[in-house]
Amino acid sequence: MARSKKDAEAEVRSWGFNHVFTWTDGPNAYYSPHRHQALSTHLLLRGELTISYPDDKEPRKETFGPGARVDVDANRRHEVWMGPEGCTYVIGE
Repeated sequence: MARSKKDAEAEVRSWGFNHVFTWTDGPNAYYSPHRHQALSTHLLLRGELTISYPDDKEPRKETFGPGARVDVDANRRHEVWMGPEGCTYVIGE
């Protein structure tokens, strides 16, 4: 059973993140390589998210689905693709 937005946001807050919100991207959305100044997390609720770290020695794409937690370290350059159904996830910053 899918968890509610409220429960998912409470879970992300319990991990120590103060700025928590739910975000939805449309089908095949793409975020070009970028960085965040602090650790961020993504708890997937619906759809798929594929992430890659282009500065890694051997960059590879990794895909995650509902229930997955994806953490991105502060200042780690990454790029993200959403699946064909789009993606809804809770972000913690």
